[in-house]
Amino acid sequence: MNRFVSGFASSHPETCLCREHPWHPSMRVRDARDGYLAENGFTVEAYDSPKSTGSIFGIKISVPNPPPHRRAIRLHDLHHVATGFGTDHAGEGEIAAWQARRGLVVAGMYVTAITALNGAIGFGAAPARVWSAWRAAGTGGSLFALDAEYEALLEMRVGALRSLLGIPEQGLAKTVRGLHAHAPVLQSAVG
Repeated sequence: MNRFVSGFASSHPETCLCREHPWHPSMRVRDARDGYLAENGFTVEAYDSPKSTGSIFGIKISVPNPPPHRRAIRLHDLHHVATGFGTDHAGEGEIAAWQARRGLVVAGMYVTAITALNGAIGFGAAPARVWSAWRAAGTGGSLFALDAEYEALLEMRVGALRSLLGIPEQGLAKTVRGLHAHAPVLQSAVG
């Protein structure tokens, strides 16, 4: 367990920070976002990096990170916090389906293309889960379409963010939050 997670857990015993459960509704979004970043080996600083890194089938890739993508990736990560979907191929497929159903046009073509790729890979990995995420998305909006200040979103409680997005209080994920192949938790278990 990393320092962020163990520190938060000791000061908030009523919450569960394990991947078996979505982020607790009483957590501040900032704390859940920071936990999400930590468990995946991501950083806040990477949001403003000229390149964004990820992986496909375990192969690390790097793509340009222009300003519209920088904004979108921040909001995409908050969608992960709200829904509880993971960062493995199935989880990225779930979040892609949810975001596509909620509307991606305002995120731009570049972000839409990346989301479509994640959706296709995720559908190949776990078609029933991706289809379920599509159905669960309903017809509400996403953070891409809201005119909300990012810092204000971070100060909300996770439960309030879910309410804003029309997501059930406990999130949408029905499985353990999977992690991508290069996540530190998985690396320490393998190496």
